[in-house]
Amino acid sequence: MHPYTSLRIWLAGLLAAMALLPAAHAQDAAQMDLPRTQLRAGKARMQVQLAETFNQRQTGLMHRKTMPVDEGMLFVFPESGVQCFWMKNTPLPLTAAFVAADGTIVNLADMQPLSEKSHCSAKPVPYVLEMHQGWFKRNRIRPGMKIRDTSGQLFKQQ
Repeated sequence: MHPYTSLRIWLAGLLAAMALLPAAHAQDAAQMDLPRTQLRAGKARMQVQLAETFNQRQTGLMHRKTMPVDEGMLFVFPESGVQCFWMKNTPLPLTAAFVAADGTIVNLADMQPLSEKSHCSAKPVPYVLEMHQGWFKRNRIRPGMKIRDTSGQLFKQQ
């Protein structure tokens, strides 16, 4: 037997075994265990998961089939930028609120389930808050209003 044949067989077996392992950040499963905080906007309160790392932001609310009415996800970016979101692999209709560093809502975008259409902030922002589509309208929350973090740790100049 050629000396490299056994190495090739071993490598083939290793690669086959690795293919059976779950992905390090399973992007085909919903994220349910992120840190949470409570936010307020006007009189409305919401419980949100915090997507703070690159992988958490990449996965977001993908694969979520249900979500409580007053729950959402706050995407926290390391710095302000024009943030663009789409709904690939996200079966829930959502609205994205693009939020400035001080908690002011810059603009809102309704996003359709499973769509690859991009929705972007009107100016650079460090936060994006996703809630059920219609939540902002039902609660009379609109651009120019402020979101407050009840812990006081997220938005500047509260």
